Amino acid sequence: MYEAFYNLNTDPFRLTADHRFCFNHPSYIRAKGSVQYALYRAEGFVMITGRPGTGKTTLANDLMASLSPNKYVVGHLGTSQLEGGDLLRMTAYALGLGTHQQQKAHVLMQLMAFLAEKHQAGMQSVLIIDEAQGLAPSALQELRRLSDLQHENHPLLQIVLLGQERLRDSIRAPEMEPIHQRLVAAWHLEALGPEDTMGYVRHRLEQAGWRGDPGFAPGVLPVVYRFSEGIPRRINLICNRLMLYAFLAESHTITAEDAEAVIQELGEAELGPSPAGSEEVSPAPGGKRATPRAAGGSA
Repeated sequence: MYEAFYNLNTDPFRLTADHRFCFNHPSYIRAKGSVQYALYRAEGFVMITGRPGTGKTTLANDLMASLSPNKYVVGHLGTSQLEGGDLLRMTAYALGLGTHQQQKAHVLMQLMAFLAEKHQAGMQSVLIIDEAQGLAPSALQELRRLSDLQHENHPLLQIVLLGQERLRDSIRAPEMEPIHQRLVAAWHLEALGPEDTMGYVRHRLEQAGWRGDPGFAPGVLPVVYRFSEGIPRRINLICNRLMLYAFLAESHTITAEDAEAVIQELGEAELGPSPAGSEEVSPAPGGKRATPRAAGGSA
């Protein structure tokens, strides 16, 4: 809506995960590196957890875009409210197999033959499961059995689990010890700090073709950080509203007062964080605040 007014190529703050906008902050780099290490090992599970909105789906899309289709067969499950039998069929579907045979044994045989064929062709098969905290215990046990599939002592399927924090508790449960022992790598995606929040906002603006319009006055980014708690999806939410707020006022400068007004609007619409998660955030170490430069400068 405001892209043409500010001469942008696209909306820089969409809530939908888009790997083209991924920001390589330290925690994200470690998370991606953990998966890449596990893929290098070509065995076992890798688990990435994080609060909602910290970038797990963006990471999944980033990984899928980076893996060569000549070397990898990648299946992606974006929903995980599944029991064991359904998970097996959804895995086959995600890897490009038809599941006309509905009996579990037939689906498993078909899947084993497919994975063995890809392995013999020199390809690595990977299953990425997003929102994995919702998997039923029977589904997790089915994943363990899939991870046991081998051809000539080589694992046929590697599994990447992405989920909210309670996924860690599920994997640590005594009955899930066989899966816990198969974890090759794990990482917890952290929210951004004040400096990285500033870098994140600037990165997304520049990816959208921003050249300093609108300008950001001192004090805007501390307000954004206080509202978002450094969670990328919340940063996108408030920054999108800030851009819209300035556009409707035909303004080329976003001020701290604008940011406070937008936060009030979001609160009235019940779109802000819960009161328990919206505590005041202190300035950056040394008393310096992470702010963009004044109007016309850089974010």
